[in-house]
Amino acid sequence: MTFSEMLGDAGEIRDCYAVVQQWVEETGIEGLHRRLGEAEAIFRRIGITFAVYGEGGDPERLIPFDLLPRIFTALEWQRLEAGIRQRAAALNAFLLDIYHRGEIIRAGIVPADIVYQNKAYKPEMANFTPPGRVYSHIVGIDIVRTGLNDFMVLEDNCRTPSGVSYMLENREIMTRMFPELFVRERVAPVDNYPSQLLQSLQEVAPPACKDKPEVVVLTPGSFNSAYYEHSYLADLMGVELVEPADLFVDEGLVFMKTTSGPRRVDVIYRRIDDDFLDPLAFRPDSLLGVPGLFHAYRAGGVTLCSAPGSGIADDKAVYVYVPEMIRFYLGESAILQNVPTWQCGRPDDYAYVMDHLPELVVKEVHGSGGYGMLIGPKASTGEIEKYAGRIRANPAEFIAQPTLDLSTSPTLGASGLVQRHVDFRPYCLVGKEIRLVPGGLTRVALAEGSLVVNSSQGGGVKDTWVLR
Repeated sequence: MTFSEMLGDAGEIRDCYAVVQQWVEETGIEGLHRRLGEAEAIFRRIGITFAVYGEGGDPERLIPFDLLPRIFTALEWQRLEAGIRQRAAALNAFLLDIYHRGEIIRAGIVPADIVYQNKAYKPEMANFTPPGRVYSHIVGIDIVRTGLNDFMVLEDNCRTPSGVSYMLENREIMTRMFPELFVRERVAPVDNYPSQLLQSLQEVAPPACKDKPEVVVLTPGSFNSAYYEHSYLADLMGVELVEPADLFVDEGLVFMKTTSGPRRVDVIYRRIDDDFLDPLAFRPDSLLGVPGLFHAYRAGGVTLCSAPGSGIADDKAVYVYVPEMIRFYLGESAILQNVPTWQCGRPDDYAYVMDHLPELVVKEVHGSGGYGMLIGPKASTGEIEKYAGRIRANPAEFIAQPTLDLSTSPTLGASGLVQRHVDFRPYCLVGKEIRLVPGGLTRVALAEGSLVVNSSQGGGVKDTWVLR
């Protein structure tokens, strides 16, 4: 049975949602819809958009926003926080290990081919240690809930996890429009995320930096689907937003062009994929890269956040081994468990998956954004057969998971409250220490019965409250 985060076993309102229920009753459904219209007008004025690829016409649109918050109690957050911090530490330890001695592979825990033959692994990073021994500086961990005390990790995001601007803007909208709610309820703040992000980035300044680190956000440009987020975070941190053409390398150091002349850059929060960072090191046809950037990085002249090659840690084939990583590097049991996962590259797993495709969710190991998935229970016979052909052609490129009965959260419907499935992405910052604001991005599947929460696939967002 689907777990409702708002309701107890007997259908009663859980204590943590009592204030929200009272507010709904006082405001009324019509009143809530009026306020939702006001909220959407603010989002439109601010310009928070995203792209839906594969559709014709203008791909830029507002992300659907739901007024009703998703709520965690202080005790629930305590467990989540411990599990998130543990996972971020283990993933960074794994990256340090595989780019050096590869002890976890020598121990027979993680197969060598999954790492060294993976396109997310960057041999150019071998035997190089980033400043602070940190590879993934912003770890976004996607978490699903299936019961009162049942939280599981769906996937890890160790490269450039997006969506944090929605976390911040959702809270800004809610506090601006409904201040009375925050008077009635003690909700932990999230607005210190930008300052914590800046601090974490400054803490990993390179050896060449002798003064206050100069931090920049590197964007591929205004045509990128997440450009709003890039500019938004740069503005909140008080740092420059730069494009590749704004940077150049000279004698192992990186500079940005300014009206007053070149200015040294120490730390680059980059939102450009590995392969396009530097045409001299990776793809020679990259028009986004900064020639010599990777050499400057390895020479200690600049820090790239996150490090090139960090994506191997969030590869879906590697995900299976994260609980073992936690035991191997930290000597602890995983606080947050993985979703049961079958790797189609393993003969036994492959046979099981092919026999049970109508029951499973199948994903590409390098996929993201909800693209390239098969949701077996929602797929037609023809779609299943077509996808089976893709798996047969290259089994190692796919993993499968059971169709989880995700928890539901109250959501504003046309004529009343409806229950819709949700997931959760907190953002864990890694510098000299691990930092985590009490909150994150809750994504909601707005279509009735849908389990797909990605904004690119029709999902929406809502504010996430952690009660104090």
